[in-house]
Amino acid sequence: MFRIESKIDINGTEFERNKSRYMELLEQYKEILATIKKGGPEQSVSRHKERGKLLARERIDLLVDRNTPFIELSSLAAYGMYDNGFPSAGIITGIGVIHGKEVMIIANDATVKGGTYVKQTIRKHIRAQEIAMENRLPCVYMVDSGGVFLPEQANVFPDKYDFGRLFFNQARLSGMSIPQIAVVMGSCTAGGAYVPAMSDETIIVRNQGTIFIGGPPLVKAATGEEVTAEELGGAEVHTMISGVADHLAENDVHAIQICRNIFESIRRHQYQELEIHPIEEPFYDPAELYGILPIDLKKQVDSREIIARIVDGSLFHEFKERYAPTLTTGFARIMGYPLGIIANNGVLFGETALKGAHFVELCTSRNIPILFLQNITGFIVGKQFERGGIARDGAKFVHAVANAGVPKFTVIFGGSFGAGNYAMAGRAYEPRFLFMYPSSKISVMGGEQAANVLITVKEDQLKAAGKKLSPEEREKMLQTILKKYEDEGSAYYSTSRLWDDGIIDPVDTRKILGLAIAISQNKKYEKTQYGIFRM
Repeated sequence: MFRIESKIDINGTEFERNKSRYMELLEQYKEILATIKKGGPEQSVSRHKERGKLLARERIDLLVDRNTPFIELSSLAAYGMYDNGFPSAGIITGIGVIHGKEVMIIANDATVKGGTYVKQTIRKHIRAQEIAMENRLPCVYMVDSGGVFLPEQANVFPDKYDFGRLFFNQARLSGMSIPQIAVVMGSCTAGGAYVPAMSDETIIVRNQGTIFIGGPPLVKAATGEEVTAEELGGAEVHTMISGVADHLAENDVHAIQICRNIFESIRRHQYQELEIHPIEEPFYDPAELYGILPIDLKKQVDSREIIARIVDGSLFHEFKERYAPTLTTGFARIMGYPLGIIANNGVLFGETALKGAHFVELCTSRNIPILFLQNITGFIVGKQFERGGIARDGAKFVHAVANAGVPKFTVIFGGSFGAGNYAMAGRAYEPRFLFMYPSSKISVMGGEQAANVLITVKEDQLKAAGKKLSPEEREKMLQTILKKYEDEGSAYYSTSRLWDDGIIDPVDTRKILGLAIAISQNKKYEKTQYGIFRM
């Protein structure tokens, strides 16, 4: 491999100006994240601690091996929704290491509305289970939840991907011999009672954990029987009488230690071998990304400058360097792991799509994971290109990406618009993980393009009726559309709705991708089988 030669003047005025603006965006992101990580209201947090309970993130810190990374997923789920009453959607999910094994951890935050579930909570829980299924990760459920948030019941109960899907997935995961471990550290009510009941092993904390299909109020309403929560489904009941739980813990710390002990006997069933090299830090400082990453998406950034600051040694073996230059393709290593990289350097032409499809074939034939670095406005448009078969050639690229059996990872470092999102392994194309930077944008098209299209349509409609837009009406319509696309195209809007797996600090990209590739090794890579490429 050859070292990428950076052409960025890191002492220049433009670099410093861009870095200053990016640091403002990053600081805003970190302030939001810090607020979100406090959990629920202070009163709820204080009450939780007074009961002798650890906070959700404190529980996770004790569970994972010391000095090992924990990748928290979708930290800003539900941000800007529900009057910001559900920070992190009331649930913490992420991947950590227990006794050297990567594990998916799903922990309810009882300081947020009693750990109850709204739509985004369910989506986040299900997404964590999907990742566990894709990568054969054992699951630990740290349960402290009142079940469905009843005022939202119509939005969380009956559909395919609503509350019941959690237990469906749990059964499927167990059926795939992927261990399911539950630690009941609080309430486990109604449908939520199935989480421990369907787990391989269940731990429950004395005088703290409860499991019941119907709580005391429901029992009284249904049968007239008066019973305390502890009598109905406490730790003594379920470890001595019902057998629903297998281990009795005295407190949170004890329960976590029992959980760690369980993982001493859990073994990996499959493993994908990769040729791993010694880790080498990038030749260029990753912090330089702050001065390089695009804030104004009209300014094109050479994706090689991004690659140079995330790959080992800044070394890159480029494929078809001189052909179709609006797409950069080639091989590199991240944290010692081999990786194919496909990165945008402009709009997608027919030849660009062919180059991308060819490179995907190379990666799948060599069993090498693929990283997609997105900064894409979409495919080229116009009479010349339509007649040249841009749709046909673009379909080849999309087809190759959709059927690639190797793990795909996607990072949106700029914009992600239109069909370019699909070709570059957007969410619909099932990358193992998809992350965004604080400056990233995502929508069906850019705001200005959308505004011009919608205004033109409106003007044509009025013209047919013998009317026309006044300059003032046109300007008002333009500004309304631009604001809508600015708000709905932001990284925060995306991550709130789990269109991605989280916003990340650009300098953490190497670490996160390295762990993501390691996680993907827990399952043998699938054999790639393509269908029909329209020639």
